[in-house]
Amino acid sequence: MLLPTLLALALTQAPPPLTTVAEQSGWKRTGRYAEVESLCRAFPKAFPGKVRCDTLGTTPEGRPLLALVASADGTLTPAAAVKKGRPVVFFQGGIHAGEIDGKDAGFWLLRELLSGSALPGVLKGVTAVFVPVFNVDGHERFGPNNRPNQVGPEEMGWRVTGQNLNLNRDYVKADAPEMVALLKYLHAWDPLVYADLHVTDGAQFEPDVSVGVEPQKSGPEPLRALGVKLRQELFTELESQGHLPVEFYPSFREDDDPTSGFAYGVAQPRFSHVYWSIHRRFGVLVETHSWKPYAQRVKATRNVVAGLLRLVARDGAALRAAVKAQDTEAASGKVREVVLGWENTDKSRPLAFRGYAYERAPSALSGQTWIRYDPSKPQVWNVPYFDEIRPALTAQLPSGGYLVPPAHAAWVAEKLTAHGLRFQRLTRAVPSAEAEQFRATDVKWGAQSVEGHQPLAVKGAWEKGTHALPAGTLYVPVAQPGVELVAHILEPTAPDSLVAWGLFNTHFEQKEYIEDYVLEPFARELLAKDATVKAEWEAKLKDAAFAKDPRARLRFFYERHPARDVRLRVYPILRTQSAPAGLASAK
Repeated sequence: MLLPTLLALALTQAPPPLTTVAEQSGWKRTGRYAEVESLCRAFPKAFPGKVRCDTLGTTPEGRPLLALVASADGTLTPAAAVKKGRPVVFFQGGIHAGEIDGKDAGFWLLRELLSGSALPGVLKGVTAVFVPVFNVDGHERFGPNNRPNQVGPEEMGWRVTGQNLNLNRDYVKADAPEMVALLKYLHAWDPLVYADLHVTDGAQFEPDVSVGVEPQKSGPEPLRALGVKLRQELFTELESQGHLPVEFYPSFREDDDPTSGFAYGVAQPRFSHVYWSIHRRFGVLVETHSWKPYAQRVKATRNVVAGLLRLVARDGAALRAAVKAQDTEAASGKVREVVLGWENTDKSRPLAFRGYAYERAPSALSGQTWIRYDPSKPQVWNVPYFDEIRPALTAQLPSGGYLVPPAHAAWVAEKLTAHGLRFQRLTRAVPSAEAEQFRATDVKWGAQSVEGHQPLAVKGAWEKGTHALPAGTLYVPVAQPGVELVAHILEPTAPDSLVAWGLFNTHFEQKEYIEDYVLEPFARELLAKDATVKAEWEAKLKDAAFAKDPRARLRFFYERHPARDVRLRVYPILRTQSAPAGLASAK
């Protein structure tokens, strides 16, 4: 009788099906990636016809990048979602694999949704697409010390990939193989809402989660109103569940100084939620607070995603109609101005923010100000909140599009394809076409490498002219739903453009030179015969800095020498007001 009794006891003590290591450990630990692989196989078996396990690609270290798709009525492919007019919510965990709340929250929530123990029927109105861990190789750089200011789990993954790339800086430049795979999958599903699940660092305070939604203050006006409504209703629900959500990323305007207050910001599209918002969909950045216990953070993440699924299932038709209208406008070519950067105005309002008592004092160790919090003493901080933003940088778009020369067509085409952007190739040369080229008048190189690139900031202007267009030139029209992204990628002054990321640096480096002993007699000869140049020279000499700089003085004459490089500091991509002749079918 002892053996059957032990077996019965073991069965009663066995963990429920599809529970995670996190749940089984009482939210002390999180599982390794083998658990993700196992659950991705187990969910479709447990809920046949309602779940699909997809492999997006393979990481550089050879691991599968996986996703779970869930729908109560079997709408488990992008084509099926389109056919049924089904709204899609796409949410991902572990883009920074130490911030792993989203993985455990997602598995927990999906199990409840599919079993009907939470939000019964919601998966009949929305398809959920869940990437448990985006940064898979970083997840397996597992250890207890990867997030020293984060309260649990006991061990977690690493911030960046096996190639040491930060995926949440990679959405535009798309360097990482993981990013290329995810972008293709994301664009195939084309979700109404794309939620990226993080854990924020920083000060100690009472709010347990921030939820940033755009469009809300940026983007097309019709979508802003819907974004505000989505966020407000979500926050009402979260507050009823005991959470303290905030609408902005809770980072002080000045490091370690609560009195400096907070600001509502719209970041660059290198970040996930902004990337998706410039596609005229809803990008959501979820940041639980690192100082809260793991169980509390996972619950907050789970409740945010559940709220998004419920609201999109309810309002899917209206959201889809609004997005479709925006796509139609963009595809028609009516979008002629794009905001490339946002900034806060000087206007602020008082904010009563629930923090803790703190002390700021000089540190004998570092010599800087040291802040210490006392979480046992809640304290309301009355601080300024800068929530008004305005465009800081805009671009006026051509009525046609952009022309990428054959020398750069292959790699640029790969980037455009990853982003789901449309382009065509010239099948035959065009000897002469009206087009604009950008010539930089000011070039500033980044002082250090960023994500393996030397950044470049340029100022200048587009100049009209005629140009030969070789066969193989790419034509990227602005009349397409991704028009804002086209501008962010190809306008050279954009903060996340291919130029800004240093991918065209060679065109801003001087490659050919004229020896000084050649320039010296040329300069004298030019001054003697050209009164206009002589007047310009004498005017320049009144600038003390110029007058004291031998290289600047000689460069004045180099720029007037017939052997100078006329294409130095010229961006090789052109703009055109109309599609050129000889185009192949669009891709």
